[in-house]
Amino acid sequence: MKHILAVSMDLCTGCRNCELACSVRNTRSFTPSRSRIQILKDEPRSIIAPVVCLQCDEPLCRNACPSGAIAENDFGTLTVNQEACIGCMNCVTACVYGGIAMDNKTLKAVKCDLCEGDPACVKACEYGALKLVTADARGIDERYKGIQVLSEALGLVTEEM
Repeated sequence: MKHILAVSMDLCTGCRNCELACSVRNTRSFTPSRSRIQILKDEPRSIIAPVVCLQCDEPLCRNACPSGAIAENDFGTLTVNQEACIGCMNCVTACVYGGIAMDNKTLKAVKCDLCEGDPACVKACEYGALKLVTADARGIDERYKGIQVLSEALGLVTEEM
């Protein structure tokens, strides 16, 4: 069964432990800018938003990649093959959710691969804001409920989701 991350925006404190855990696991360095999850903050509006790959069913990033570097692994998770990536940034431009970025050291695309089913960011989140869920109706519903707080804060939703 395919998995996704569900983010509860109302539980996120912006501590950035998830960024550190991700960067250590993936780059063996404490470099949050190289993390596959990024915490965006808009302090005047009291908005804290973890941004991570949504593992889309119809991934625009994969479709935009001219070298075929973005593909599903054995777990059904979209990953970037670093050997095949040419660093063109087409995938970054194509992703409307900000879930893929360029690594500032390798100059290749990076995105969350869910740590092969055991995400470091989930383990590092002391507040329970991040959760690995199955990509079925229940898991997707949990993801939507988690972002409802952000949607309301931004004025994107005026009624119950």
